[in-house]
Amino acid sequence: MKFKIHKITTLLIVTFVITTSACGQQRGREQKPPQLPSTKQIEEMVSDLADEILLSENQEEQILKLYKSHFKEIESKTKSGRPNKSEMEDLKNDFEADVKANLTVDQVKLYETYLKNNSRKSRPQRQ
Repeated sequence: MKFKIHKITTLLIVTFVITTSACGQQRGREQKPPQLPSTKQIEEMVSDLADEILLSENQEEQILKLYKSHFKEIESKTKSGRPNKSEMEDLKNDFEADVKANLTVDQVKLYETYLKNNSRKSRPQRQ
């Protein structure tokens, strides 16, 4: 009888320690913001976008300027700490509106499809 109680107690303690360790490891992981793209990566993104939505050379130049400006603004916001979610959402919405202002009606539709397809690729699946 004593042996069974000792065995059950030991099993409960081991279970408690393992559970506590696993939970502690998850809390300890700090989620870092995604790394900002380099100038070369931004140029590649805009080039891909230009191919996808059929931008003219002038449109491509304007949108490249918008992308570079947008990522510089994000960089300045993140250097001083983690910006709040609504502020970042506003930046994103303003940026997308600026891009759309440089597009034709048909290109806007293609751009929205492009954003949907690429946002799925870039977000990791939650487990």
